[in-house]
Amino acid sequence: MEITNVSEYEAVAKDKLPKMVYDYYASGAEDQWTLKENRNAFSRILFRPRILIDVTKIDMTTTVLGYKISMPIMIAPTAMQKMAHLDGEYATARAASAAGTIMTLSSWATSSVEEVASTGPGIRFFQLYVYKDRNVVAQLVRRAERAGFKAIALTVDTPRLGRRESDIKNRFTLPPHLTLKNFEGLDLGKMDKSNDSGLASYVAGQIDRSLSWKDVKWLQTITSMPILVKGVMTAEDTRLAVQAGAAGIIVSNHGARQLDYVPATISCLEEVVKAAQGRVPVFLDGGVRRGTDVFKALALGASGIFIGRPVVFSLAAEGEAGVRKVLQMLREEFELTMALSGCLSLKDITRNHILTEGDVHRTASRL
Repeated sequence: MEITNVSEYEAVAKDKLPKMVYDYYASGAEDQWTLKENRNAFSRILFRPRILIDVTKIDMTTTVLGYKISMPIMIAPTAMQKMAHLDGEYATARAASAAGTIMTLSSWATSSVEEVASTGPGIRFFQLYVYKDRNVVAQLVRRAERAGFKAIALTVDTPRLGRRESDIKNRFTLPPHLTLKNFEGLDLGKMDKSNDSGLASYVAGQIDRSLSWKDVKWLQTITSMPILVKGVMTAEDTRLAVQAGAAGIIVSNHGARQLDYVPATISCLEEVVKAAQGRVPVFLDGGVRRGTDVFKALALGASGIFIGRPVVFSLAAEGEAGVRKVLQMLREEFELTMALSGCLSLKDITRNHILTEGDVHRTASRL
């Protein structure tokens, strides 16, 4: 089958992967309302394209934390990629590097920071879960820094793991031939079998529920890497993140895997951007499947977006070639959206290029 868009990889992955693995990647929390809403909310934003603009040359390049990348489309951290494909995070790292963009490596990767660094040059961020044992955290952050990682994406929405019912039904655990590679030497690399989700039990045992804003400050004392706070959804928390010295914010609802019935990230984006007041860049993940989605996020003030599930699904389907193709398809769709909207560079993409539901209601009430 000829794959013509990013979403088509999911069905291929579902056919190829063991049920436990596919369900782990695909599912959201509880009723999975937010999982659907992450996509649906994009479909309610419409374009106001401008015409008769010379769009011969389109420039999609941008800088993130001072690093120049080819497009505002980056790779979000997704755990345990070797469950999808033998090459796992190696393939993803090479694909991101070839596309000239940033890969974020999960704390719970099945390849270590050192192994990913060994795939060759590339700009890489490291996603961090804070363990109860702070020595473990400090050690891991130092290793990431030594391995050439450029920033920490601190996940702040997971003091406990969301209720993912398919993982409970499947008694999800890491396949026996794999380990959480970054923790292997610390005897934290294995996940015990459990009566429900092995990952939920692991999180309950290891992850620090007391994580608070003071820990964002503490992290700055142990590393010179900038810290992106990942999992912000409100103006209040945006202001606190800026106060705490965050270098940037990732608007994220953890791929709808934590608290169900939170809004789609695209619906929270404008509130966060306004609260940040341009002091730090704001990024978004969750539900991006089209170049049009990327444009909508940038029009609402995002400096870039991260994709998660499309990476693991394309990895399962075609390995590194799949991830490369996903990045290429999104790039081409985004470029086309820019051209058809009359935008030559990212700074040309403005709020006036889109129409949200709120705009429609406001116009109607004025009339």
